[in-house]
Amino acid sequence: MLASSWKPNPLGGVPLADYNSKKQRKVAEIYQALNSDPIDVAALRRMAISEGGLLTDEIRCKVWPNLLNVKTEDLPPPPGKELREDNEDYQQVLLDVRRSLRRFPPGMPDEQREGLQEELIDIILQVLQRNPQLHYYQGYHDIVVTFLLVVGERLATALVEKLSTHHLRDFMDPTMDNTKHILNYLMPIIDQVNPELHDFMESAEVGTIFALSWLITWFGHVLADFRHVVRLYDFFLACHPLMPIYFAAVIVLYREREVLDCECDMASVHHLLSQIPQDLPYETLISRAGDLFVQFPPSELARKAAQQRAERTAASTFKDFELASAQQRPDTVLRQRFRDRLRGEERTKAILTKPRTNRFVKLAVMGLTVALGAAALAVVKSALEWAPKFELQIFP
Repeated sequence: MLASSWKPNPLGGVPLADYNSKKQRKVAEIYQALNSDPIDVAALRRMAISEGGLLTDEIRCKVWPNLLNVKTEDLPPPPGKELREDNEDYQQVLLDVRRSLRRFPPGMPDEQREGLQEELIDIILQVLQRNPQLHYYQGYHDIVVTFLLVVGERLATALVEKLSTHHLRDFMDPTMDNTKHILNYLMPIIDQVNPELHDFMESAEVGTIFALSWLITWFGHVLADFRHVVRLYDFFLACHPLMPIYFAAVIVLYREREVLDCECDMASVHHLLSQIPQDLPYETLISRAGDLFVQFPPSELARKAAQQRAERTAASTFKDFELASAQQRPDTVLRQRFRDRLRGEERTKAILTKPRTNRFVKLAVMGLTVALGAAALAVVKSALEWAPKFELQIFP
């Protein structure tokens, strides 16, 4: 599509020929899953999570709709001219889209970019018009433009609409209360893994607002390289709606030394964390985020985040969305992957059964994710429902 596709980048000294061979095998497995009857969405989730993600935008055009259970033969009709008339969100959307120049590929002709910006406006307004319960927020366009660049206007409209009514729904409430509370999961995750870092940040009173733009744009606003953005979207689309906050936590954990070397005051720590590095080890962090989700699931962290009713959050109602696809729940992939990596290790078995007993041993276990890639993913075919209902006592 319009944006540059993922390119091979051998890691850890792996020869290029071996890496290309590995990529070719993965492409074959993805198409095998797509050609199955019914489509093997569980396998597609594994491919999206594992090293390299979905590899190319051509593949994403085929796989993303299946991850979101969107039927490509039943797309929304093109918008009419009346879409922009008397639309209360139009002026704000227009301003945000005009400021989005850096989200388009460098060197794109002005005429082509301007045409895409018009399509971007139409996608946003059409989704809002069809779903009046949703409220536009600044940063939403950063997510929408990613889908537009990868899959084109009509399919992007359908995917963004499904995403907006599920994964992103809490960001689209009339107030930011739900968004703020999702941010409240960040510190409990950090505390489970690195209490020293957690206590330092608490002493600095830095809060979590530095991660707001990460969360509500799925990192699209803060990452300069489009390849990194779509890699994260592969991961997030295959996982639970709260996975972006786990990924935010692993970024902070990865920068532990930098944070602890800061002056212990809000301004210094906030400034450091709000400037996200562009050279992060994305595959390592993705693996760690998945492992942390398994070790410290939202149900475990909820009591620390809040003690309120759960019914209104996308995280708590994800069961309905996942069941609608009649496929494997996404956290099963992460759990199986985690078990496969740690099988036969008595100490790590103890971590799985007693996830709160030794935080520092757990952190050491995270190092296993660096050495093990897609080969560690086992085939999982479960017909289980979306687990017991999450104990997410959040949001009134």
